[in-house]
Amino acid sequence: MATLYQLSESYIKVLELAEQLDEEILRDTLDSINEAIEYKAENLAKIVKEVEGKAELIDSEIKRLQERKTSLLNNAKSIKHYLQEEMEKTGKTKIKGELFNIGIQNNPISVNVINENLIPKGFFNPMPPKLDKKQLKEELKHGDIPGAELVQTKGLRIR
Repeated sequence: MATLYQLSESYIKVLELAEQLDEEILRDTLDSINEAIEYKAENLAKIVKEVEGKAELIDSEIKRLQERKTSLLNNAKSIKHYLQEEMEKTGKTKIKGELFNIGIQNNPISVNVINENLIPKGFFNPMPPKLDKKQLKEELKHGDIPGAELVQTKGLRIR
């Protein structure tokens, strides 16, 4: 069976030869090619839907695995906190085991911001300006703006 590309090419060639062919033969030929194109298009749409369904399944599996990962990391954090609390209660700062050496040590010094409004502006990183495409689109509907234009694109919809 011919590919959709081959069918499209055949359709175009038949249209180019339209003046040389009998009207009934032309109509029958175009109808048969058109039916084959529609059949191929329908099957390609089925494939698209199947692939999109698989992608959605993967998305839901990614979400489930991310939730599982978060749960496991929270569990590990909770166990570490529990171990640290119990070691501090008993005054132990180091434990040497067969597999692991466990110790409580100081973390690097960090900053605790009490009131951000009191901090001098020199400590803030300026944010780069961000283009507001929605506002730009609305303004372009009313006139030209240098550096931008409205474009109309096409996309395939399968319903």
